[in-house]
Amino acid sequence: MIWNLSTLFSDPISVLRELMYMIPVILISLTLHEWGHAYAAYLCGDPTAKNLGRMTLNPIAHIDPIGFLSLLLLGFGWAKPVPVNGRNFKNYKVGEAVVSLAGVAMNFLLVLLVSIVLVVLGRTYPAAFSNEALLSILLYFLSLNITLMVFNLLPIYPLDGYHVFELLFARILPAKFFLFMRRYGNWILIGLLFLFNRIGYSPIGLVRGWIINVINFFIVL
Repeated sequence: MIWNLSTLFSDPISVLRELMYMIPVILISLTLHEWGHAYAAYLCGDPTAKNLGRMTLNPIAHIDPIGFLSLLLLGFGWAKPVPVNGRNFKNYKVGEAVVSLAGVAMNFLLVLLVSIVLVVLGRTYPAAFSNEALLSILLYFLSLNITLMVFNLLPIYPLDGYHVFELLFARILPAKFFLFMRRYGNWILIGLLFLFNRIGYSPIGLVRGWIINVINFFIVL
């Protein structure tokens, strides 16, 4: 979310209330995403993250202050990258793929869990949706984790999807392409975010809309 300063000053209570809903969702979502990377690396034979205290569910170990504030205020942010040493993997390619996708898998599980909760509440106790706090938290959980899941699958460095893309196409595409992506990937991401913000449309928003429509279908079924 990009905060409107006029709203901040004209209705600070509403802004603070929304922040109270958003902060725990961001902390839980980012923490589980990074924990997924660390735990997957450990299972694949690399104890680096565990030894550095990153295989934990303590948000303090994972949250980057600037990335957290950026996500909170601008709708785009990041956590501290989990340190991984691929030389420790029992199988390098498998380990790289599993670790790269583990964070996305955690966000998918959160999307699945919240979707089930929404469907069950909608079909058995629809009055629960009149609780503004509960509904706001569930919907933000859903929206944020769909965003993290889809965004991290983009094949752009340094996102998780890029590492899988590189594993799949390293022998097909020229090395210069991957050097270019590693050098300019961050700028490409910034450019895409700026473009999506200007046109008011993104593939992430499209996927989010599809999933919410599917959930609504099962609620009224």
